[in-house]
Amino acid sequence: MSDCGCSSISGPKLKPLEEALELLLNLAKAVEGVETLPLSECLGRVLAEPVNSQVTVPPWDNSAMDGYAINTADMKGDGTRLPVSQRIPAGASGDPLEPGTAARIFTGAPVPPNADAVVIQEVCEADGDDVIIKQPPEAGANIRRAGEDTEKDQQVIAPGTRIEPQHIGLAAAVGVGELAVYRRLKVALFSSGDELVDPGQPLGPGQIYNSNEYTLKGLLDALGCEVVSLGMVEDTFDATCEALSRAAGQADLVMTSGGVSVGEEDYLKPAVEKLGTLDMWKIAIRPGKPLAFGHIEGVPFVGTPGNPVTLFVTFCLFARPFILKMQGMTEGLTPTPLRAAIDFDWPKPDKRREFARARLQLDDQGVPRISSYRSRSSGVLSSLAWSNGLAVLPENQVLNKGDQVEFLPFSELL
Repeated sequence: MSDCGCSSISGPKLKPLEEALELLLNLAKAVEGVETLPLSECLGRVLAEPVNSQVTVPPWDNSAMDGYAINTADMKGDGTRLPVSQRIPAGASGDPLEPGTAARIFTGAPVPPNADAVVIQEVCEADGDDVIIKQPPEAGANIRRAGEDTEKDQQVIAPGTRIEPQHIGLAAAVGVGELAVYRRLKVALFSSGDELVDPGQPLGPGQIYNSNEYTLKGLLDALGCEVVSLGMVEDTFDATCEALSRAAGQADLVMTSGGVSVGEEDYLKPAVEKLGTLDMWKIAIRPGKPLAFGHIEGVPFVGTPGNPVTLFVTFCLFARPFILKMQGMTEGLTPTPLRAAIDFDWPKPDKRREFARARLQLDDQGVPRISSYRSRSSGVLSSLAWSNGLAVLPENQVLNKGDQVEFLPFSELL
């Protein structure tokens, strides 16, 4: 076995969260490579080029309601009676409105020339070939104006946007059938630990199931990454170096779980330093202090801790925004927190900022409250299934029941 130099490892000063995140984002570079895909295949991809409207939407003034198109100059007060001169369903085009008449009109149909309002049918009464308008409208009522959504050639979706269903609908509405998107980010991952066994296999003495790889792959899949799994790697310095080099040769980003601490069997840190650079190691948060970040043969590397909760938290706080920027996103890289009152006391704060597994729900009075999980152990994976977010507990600050703190819902982190 090669000398890994583990005995010479010294602990650097803990880096504040904000400083660590800034470092990561400054070093994140969007992948090169763009592909053009039909709308049906763009969900979750990141837009590489702007989407401009091909048409004006709506293309003409149209009715927002079922009712009667009228000219307000013909209104004589409540109960005005007008003959119905035409019927305009959606998809048809009416004739100019004759003075002193109304046109039966339906939602989405073009408002006929000379009409300046639509009266909703609920305040009208049909009487033979006439309509009685019980409540005359103001000019412009219930009319959707041409171009009030988009104008032709207007940019409607900016580059760097992750495409969600509403973006696909908008692109379709403005006549765009395909989008230029960044290619998928390829991430190579492996787990280190001789004690790990794949789920479904029998456990031997001292062995545990490899949940971390499945958690990490699930997190990456949720972000739309192309995942290359190298499986489990033997806990030796040479095997770790070989796996890192192999991963860097076939991916845009290398991620690992476990082996980033300072134990005699933790080889990732010295292996990364041999093959490249280690730009960051320890962060002043709990859980999640040992997070390794660097480059292997020019390829970014993120090494998450082996404890399953710590892996999850560090991925959400650091790896996720880094990956989003590598995918080409320019906004929304970090989560938007909520604020709510805690339903517990926090008499012994940590010197590090704590991200407690928590659940935000309404109490009996309908007021949002944050509950914390009973255990702070970073090995209790079931706590994440119980939680629906993370409560941010400030460093060195005593908290009492009823105090407000920030809450990061999983919907903002996953």
